[in-house]
Amino acid sequence: MDGGRTGQSRRGFLASVGSGAIVATAGSPAFALQSAPDAPPRAVKPRLTAFDMADVDLHDSPFLHAQRMTEAYLLRLDPDRMLHNFRVNAGLKPRAPVYGGWESEATWADINCHGHTLGHYLSACALAWRSTRDKRYQQRIEHIAAELAACQAAAKSGLVTAFPDGAALLARHLAGQPITGVPWYTLHKIYAGLRDAALLADSAASREVLIRLADWGVAACRPLNDAQFEEMLAIEHGGMNEVYADLYAMTGNADYRDLSRRFSHKAILDPLTKNRDHLDGLHANTQVPKITGFHRVYETTGETRYRDAARFFWRTVARTRSFATGGHGDAEHFFAPVDTAQHVFSPKASETCCQHNMLRLTRAMFLDDPQAEYGDYYERTLYNGILASQDPDSGMATYFQGAKPGYMKLYHTPEHSFWCCTGTGMENHVKYRDSIYFKGDRALYVNLFIPSSVRWREAGASLTQTTRFPDEATTRLRWSMKAPQTLTLALRHPGWSRTAVVRVNGAEVMRSDAPGRYIDVSREWRDGDEVTLELAMEPGFEAIPAAPDIVAFTYGPLVLAGALGRQGLKPGDDVVVNERKFGEYNDAPVTVPQLAGDPRALAGAIRPAGAPLTFTLAAADGQAVRLVPYHRIAHERYATYWKLARA
Repeated sequence: MDGGRTGQSRRGFLASVGSGAIVATAGSPAFALQSAPDAPPRAVKPRLTAFDMADVDLHDSPFLHAQRMTEAYLLRLDPDRMLHNFRVNAGLKPRAPVYGGWESEATWADINCHGHTLGHYLSACALAWRSTRDKRYQQRIEHIAAELAACQAAAKSGLVTAFPDGAALLARHLAGQPITGVPWYTLHKIYAGLRDAALLADSAASREVLIRLADWGVAACRPLNDAQFEEMLAIEHGGMNEVYADLYAMTGNADYRDLSRRFSHKAILDPLTKNRDHLDGLHANTQVPKITGFHRVYETTGETRYRDAARFFWRTVARTRSFATGGHGDAEHFFAPVDTAQHVFSPKASETCCQHNMLRLTRAMFLDDPQAEYGDYYERTLYNGILASQDPDSGMATYFQGAKPGYMKLYHTPEHSFWCCTGTGMENHVKYRDSIYFKGDRALYVNLFIPSSVRWREAGASLTQTTRFPDEATTRLRWSMKAPQTLTLALRHPGWSRTAVVRVNGAEVMRSDAPGRYIDVSREWRDGDEVTLELAMEPGFEAIPAAPDIVAFTYGPLVLAGALGRQGLKPGDDVVVNERKFGEYNDAPVTVPQLAGDPRALAGAIRPAGAPLTFTLAAADGQAVRLVPYHRIAHERYATYWKLARA
């Protein structure tokens, strides 16, 4: 069958995607019209659209540094080593030895994630290409696409796999037989990587491989009845519903639409549509991609139950199940909020993949319904989860970011780990520019305070943001335009700032005492007009609702961590291979200061310590505890949550 039919323009498709794919230029050969669509997508037009990442520039900041570290890592990796098992499964001779860790070692055989890294790598290279136009990333994408096409030709199938048993494992899974592994989860990464390569890097070859793989999936799943399909979905399957919804939007092929609905796990969907929180005990990162998929199915079909399920899930996780850092879960699983005290100090809390996927969901929902609460959650998790996850010296990333007092961040090795969070980590730091700015009808939303600039081509205008945030709670925005224009600048007044003052060319034009909303500044703008947004950052705290004596201290959106030094650590002790041993590495007893008293009084006693965003707080024994933003902690022990003693 021919799935390569185009149902809408690529710019229109990408404008409706809230999952991380960014608006690109139309007219790519990868999206040439081949025939009329089966059924035009009934896409829901979002209230906002994203800017093409190629129209956003990052200026000097920790975010640009993190991007450059990841870019360098991507270029150090050898695609042929990631392709090793794909060629083996297709009966072809490998071109390079396979990487270690989750890509090959027997220790991970019960997961069977071999090959997942290649999908993440494709997505990361596509994001890097879109951001930098460095042809080396595009060349790697084309090489991988050609190799996967060769595998399809050799195997005489659209299926490409790298995990043990390959097609045979999937056949058993589709037949309802017991299996060891998560084949659809792993395949989802390949689907998503090829999608991003096609949409962001203009890769016609990637699109062709993707369509063959997608059509294989349609044919393979067709014999299953609804009960059999639902049983298959009990095993982790990533965001397969999202990918097939994207394919439907790309091609108009109704088979893809139908399969996106079938891949929407009813055991998860149905309770959420009834506003029932049934998440206790479920594997967290199995669920979040499904929910992003629910929202994408809503966007492509207009069926509101999918949207309603996604909204309830987001409210449940963001408001009642998240730590101060924006992370959630313990040992990869949701737990009852009433039991948070038993989980908050685990070294296996806050899996970084979960934060990655929650931000993808948040972004999608924000485009559909631009509420400041989404922007606040995104900012909090971006700083305290995503930026905090990268080793600023090596570019490697964390798996868990637990709050065990006196523990440390542990980073993957360059070639012998390849955890799921290694893969999402490749993507996280090359797409910071995708959620700083958004656009509506003659309105430009400023969502994040990051040094950057954006070209608003439709309006014939550019905006440059100059800021030292979060070192200073002020940002400046300067317009460049050829002729005066009446536009709206929507500025986020974060929930963490009691007040916000807006000045235009030095004169105060608006003052807000209502945090958690967007301040609309509408006027005729002229070239060189400058807007200043002044916010208020101050120390605060977040207590565990079910255990009010357990608190984290904050400063604006930042979690302040106790910087506890390197007691018992040697250089390199925080670089590890096996994520399952988190909590065991470097686990010698360590002295952690005791804090005592009322949390509000303690927050009020936090004092600046000279350097920007460095503070001190007196412990119960009088010693000074140094507090710094959690995202700046690396290579030392820390504490983010504190169990307070009575004063």
